[in-house]
Amino acid sequence: MSGTPGAMHEQAETADLEQQMRERVRAAGTSFYGAMRLLPGPRQAAMYAIYAFCREVDDIADGAQTRADKQRQLDEWRAEIARLYGGQPKHPVARALLRPVTEFHLRRDDFLAVIAGMEMDAREDIRAPSLAELDLYCARVASAVGRLSVRAFGDTSTNADRVAEHLGRALQLTNILRDLAEDARVGRLYLPREMLARHGIAESEPSAVLAHPALGAVCFEIAGQARAHYDEARKAMADCDRRAMRPAAVMGAVYRRVLDGLTARGWKALDRPVRVPKLVKLWLALRHGLLG
Repeated sequence: MSGTPGAMHEQAETADLEQQMRERVRAAGTSFYGAMRLLPGPRQAAMYAIYAFCREVDDIADGAQTRADKQRQLDEWRAEIARLYGGQPKHPVARALLRPVTEFHLRRDDFLAVIAGMEMDAREDIRAPSLAELDLYCARVASAVGRLSVRAFGDTSTNADRVAEHLGRALQLTNILRDLAEDARVGRLYLPREMLARHGIAESEPSAVLAHPALGAVCFEIAGQARAHYDEARKAMADCDRRAMRPAAVMGAVYRRVLDGLTARGWKALDRPVRVPKLVKLWLALRHGLLG
C-alpha cells in the first residue's frame, strides 16, 4: 500500500533526490533549464537527473586530476550504470535516474556512450581531430544525450532519434565555436584537421590556430555544418509527437540564435561573449514551447 511506512519513506527519498537534481540544474545556469521547465513533473525530473549525470562525468573530464584518476572515476561510473540497470544504484544521481530509466525506457548504451565521449577528453587534450573523430565525439557527448532526452520528452520513435542525432551535433558544433578561446586556454582545439588544411592552416597548437588569418573561413564552414544539422533536426521534428518535441524545439531555436550571433560577431574577438537576450528567449519559448 502507498501509505505504508516503507512506501512513504521511498516517496520521500524520491522527492528529496528530485529536489537535489533540480537544484543542481538551476545552480548550473544552463540555457536548457527553461526548456526543461516546459515538461510535466516526472519528465522534468528525468531531465534534471540526465543533466546531473552529464555534469558529473563532464566535471571528471574537465577536472584537475591525473589522467589515471579520471579514467578510474569514469570506469566507476560505468560500474554505477551497471548497478543502475541492476536496480541497485549507489550514487545519488544514479538513484535519481532509477525511476526515469524504468518509466521512460532510457537505454544503457546511451549512458555508456556519454561516458565514452568524456573519456575522449580525459584521455588526452583533443587537438585538431579528424572529421571522423569529431563526429564520433559529437555523437557521444551530444547526440547520445539527445537520445536520452527525447525519451524523457515522451517520444521513443525512430524520428525522435533522428532529432537527437542532428540536434545533438548542431548544439555541440555551436558550443565548439562559442568556446574556442576557453578551450584553447586548456590546450584543446576541436576544429577538424581536414578543414584547417583546406584553408591553409598547418598548425594544430590552439593559440596558433586561433591567431591564423584563415580561422574565420574554418569557423564559417563549421557554422554551415551546424545549420545543416539544425535544419535536419527541424525536419525530423515534423514527424514526431509535437508536444513531446517542444523542449527540443526551444533548445534548437535558442542555440541557433547563438550561432547567428557568433557569425555576426566574427572570429577575431573570441572572448567577447554572445548571449541571447532574455526577451528573445522568452519569445522563443512562447513560439516553440507554448504556442508551437
